[in-house]
Amino acid sequence: MKWIKTLLGLGALVVAVSYLVAFVSVLAVSRQDQARPVPAIVVLGAAQYNGKPSPVLKARLDHAARLYADSVAPLIVLTGGVAAGDKTSEAEAAAAYLGTSIPAPALVVLPAGRATDESIVAAAEWCRGYGITEVVVVSDPFHMLRIRLEARRQGLTAWTSPTRTSPISTRLTRELPYLMAEALKVLVAGGRGGAAPTAGT
Repeated sequence: MKWIKTLLGLGALVVAVSYLVAFVSVLAVSRQDQARPVPAIVVLGAAQYNGKPSPVLKARLDHAARLYADSVAPLIVLTGGVAAGDKTSEAEAAAAYLGTSIPAPALVVLPAGRATDESIVAAAEWCRGYGITEVVVVSDPFHMLRIRLEARRQGLTAWTSPTRTSPISTRLTRELPYLMAEALKVLVAGGRGGAAPTAGT
């Protein structure tokens, strides 16, 4: 029937427009750095190999170390659980790496989370225990918008500060698939908890 085709066409148009808006938002937020003085810096985990951070995780940790050196926060909260087949968590590998240049009391190890939302939940629970309501979150650029959304769902204000040295972000052609996939994840995350934040929030 003609009306069914019309409805399907309108539905496809809505989906396409929604995805385009999400993609543009992900791209715009990925280029923003909101670093500012806060109680803690949160670093999202990434792969580690036998206790040694992967290049992606190392880039995040180096960026967090620079923020710490610039007195953005007195604490660095490290997230990331244990992947299948591993014996060391991402958070523990991160702590060992940063421990050579940053005092141990400044490092908080939260060996939990194998996905962005899980890591944010773990960080938010820790923050609530200390009355912390805002943090600077470090990850790869493509992650930034969804981090803000997931943090907001947990009652936490996340000021995002993306690393610029991750191998994922060295070329747009390499980063593009991550940005495209993230746009879909933002749509899903927004559907779970209300509209996604705009690029300026």
